[in-house]
Amino acid sequence: GRPFGPDAAEAIRLRWDCQHRRNPYNPTGQPGIWVAREGPTVVGQYPTLPVRLSLKGIEIDGAWGAGAMIAPERDRQGLDEALIRAWDRNSGAVLAFGPSEQPRGVIDRLHWPPSHLVPSFVKPLTRRAARMPNLPTPLNRLLSAVIYPVVQVVSRTRPLRAECEPIRRFDNGFTALWERLAPKFDLAVRRDASYLNWRYIEPPHVRYSVVALKRQGDVHGYAVYRHRHEPLGRVTMLVDFLVDPDDVSGLKTLLRWVDREARAEDSDKVRCSVMNGAFRRVLRRNGYFNVKSTLEVSVKVNAVQVPRGFYDNTEGWHITSGDSEQDR
Repeated sequence: GRPFGPDAAEAIRLRWDCQHRRNPYNPTGQPGIWVAREGPTVVGQYPTLPVRLSLKGIEIDGAWGAGAMIAPERDRQGLDEALIRAWDRNSGAVLAFGPSEQPRGVIDRLHWPPSHLVPSFVKPLTRRAARMPNLPTPLNRLLSAVIYPVVQVVSRTRPLRAECEPIRRFDNGFTALWERLAPKFDLAVRRDASYLNWRYIEPPHVRYSVVALKRQGDVHGYAVYRHRHEPLGRVTMLVDFLVDPDDVSGLKTLLRWVDREARAEDSDKVRCSVMNGAFRRVLRRNGYFNVKSTLEVSVKVNAVQVPRGFYDNTEGWHITSGDSEQDR
């Protein structure tokens, strides 16, 4: 923290404490970091974040990799590969986002299953939604004019079909929801109350809004979102959500709530990354358009034998941008 000054160092410490010591699936409280030493000197490290991974309701221990850091003078000596091998050998499942996090050559040499893009979606809410940072202003104005009729149709306010309630904490009702829904996903990180509070309520460095979907007082789903400024306007990020994949009206209700919140914050668009096929179909029917994705996920399950085709057909996987550190 020395190069950043005391305030930044404190922010890094708080974030580190939240990520590692308060992680509900890190029972020791010690950070899960693989270290390469040369004598007493640390010359490389590979931090990981433990999670519970559910495969159709069967749970195993897993860990997200956060990218190797190697001393410059020891670069290109294979330390990154040695660290990733140690992590892989000692984990029930290894998960990583983005080729930048894992050197592509290393992944290929280790014969990991192929990585997959997590599809990205955008719902335009104003004519400014189509602006592109690399286009001249007159062209952006033309794009805005072309998109306007589309925006008028897709951004209409529609009534909510169930009860949406903003919440400040996830209670045991969300653990019960997860237990009920886990068998419906081929692969997903366990989303119980302790995990959701750790991921979305407790981080000191980013503030999320959470809405619960309820029917007759019972929890049927949730959505996590945040608003942020970007160079060409304001964006609402739909970071994570959970409903029964068959509960189309429930997901529609959550999406409409997020639309309203986005409009209230004067957002130009809503953006999300979603892997699950059933959820993607609902998004497309509710005004979301597929856009180029930059979020790539690699998964390798070691603890149990996975069925044939598990890594090829990811329609039943539930992975969102909230699973990654990229939003933080």
